[in-house]
Amino acid sequence: MLRYLFVDLLLPILLFFFVRAALRNLFSGTRTPISQRPVNPPPPPVPAGGELKKDPVCGTYVSTAASITRTVGGKVIYFCSKECRDKYR
Repeated sequence: MLRYLFVDLLLPILLFFFVRAALRNLFSGTRTPISQRPVNPPPPPVPAGGELKKDPVCGTYVSTAASITRTVGGKVIYFCSKECRDKYR
């Protein structure tokens, strides 16, 4: 009777829980809960539209709303990036 209880009932139940726990640890170790995932901040808004001006350094057309400006001799010059603005100097 005691052997039947141990071999036929208790051992399979313990084996089932052991295998289930091992598989759960194996597959859940690579997954992070949604609440712990890093949240990517939204990209900064870029104004759309507007008049296009040509960058004098690289020749790229850039929107006047999204460009980097510099005033030289009373005239506003539009640049696509800080690197182009620095090269113009």
